[in-house]
Amino acid sequence: MTEVEKQKIREKLEIVKQEHMDLDDAIHHTPKTIHTQLQISRLKKKKLLLKDEIIKLENCLIPDIIA
Repeated sequence: MTEVEKQKIREKLEIVKQEHMDLDDAIHHTPKTIHTQLQISRLKKKKLLLKDEIIKLENCLIPDIIA
């Protein structure tokens, strides 16, 4: 993997991490009423998907080690 490719992955990783943190803030600041429970569930699902994407991107940056 070239340095340019690694840099693009790092940039994408930072964007996804920021989006993940923004969703976390939104979840914590959404009023906990019956009407917003569906909205909160959707935000949490999106947050989990972003967490999976963060893990995949971080794994791309870890070099393969031949044991």
